[in-house]
Amino acid sequence: LEISSLSENDILVLRLDLTDKSSHEAATNSVLKHFGKIDVLVNNGGRSQRSLFVDTNLDVYSAIIELNYLGTISLTKYVLNHMVQRRKGKIVTVSSVMGIMGAPLATGYCASKHALQGFFNSLRTELTDYPEISVIQICPGPVQSQIIQNVFTENLAKSIENSGDQSHKMPTDRCARLTLVSVANDVKEAWISDHPYLAVCYLWQYAPTWAWWLMNKMGKKRIQNFKSGIDADASYSR
Repeated sequence: LEISSLSENDILVLRLDLTDKSSHEAATNSVLKHFGKIDVLVNNGGRSQRSLFVDTNLDVYSAIIELNYLGTISLTKYVLNHMVQRRKGKIVTVSSVMGIMGAPLATGYCASKHALQGFFNSLRTELTDYPEISVIQICPGPVQSQIIQNVFTENLAKSIENSGDQSHKMPTDRCARLTLVSVANDVKEAWISDHPYLAVCYLWQYAPTWAWWLMNKMGKKRIQNFKSGIDADASYSR
C-alpha cells in the first residue's frame, strides 16, 4: 500500500500508557471499531537502564518490570483475544540482545527483556492450533535513537547526564528495514546488530563460558566509562 494512497480513515493515532493496564482493552476496542481488525501488533514500548545494582533503589526495578514486561503482555492479551477469534495475526515484540545475554549497568533492563523472551517463547507453544498467528521477537543491538536520554538510573527522579556519541550504533532506518524483513518472513527471533555485539550473541548462545569471560573484560571497561561520564556503550565499539 503506497503511503500517498492512504486516506484520513486509514490512519488512527491513539495515546497509550503501557503502565495504565486498565486502558488497554478500551484502546484495543477503539482500533477494532475503526478498522474492524488488527493484523499486526508491534510491542515497541520500554525504557533502558544505566545504573549499578548496588546503587539502585528497588522501586526502579518495579518500574522497569511494570513498563517493559507487564505493560507489554497486558496489551498483547487483549489484541491476542481478537487474533484468536480471527485465527490470524502477527505479534511482534521488540526485545533486545540484552534478552539473550547479560551486561553490567542494565540488570533490570536485561531482566525485563529475558522475561519477554521467556513469555513469548512460551506463548508460541500455546498457539500451535493457530498456525497463522505468528509470534516474532526482534532483538536489536545498539541503535541510534533517543532511548539513552530516557533511561532509568539509580532512582526514579534522576535522569542520565551524558547520552554519549551514537555514531557507532546501527542507523535507525537500517534497523527498521531489517525488522520489517523479519516480520514479513515470520522469523521467530531476529538478532539485528552489527559486530562485535552480534558475535557476542553467538558466543553467549553457543560458548557461554567464553562469553562470561569476555563480558567480564568488556564489562569492566563499561563500568569505568560510566563512572568517568563516558558513554557506557563506547567500550563495546572499539
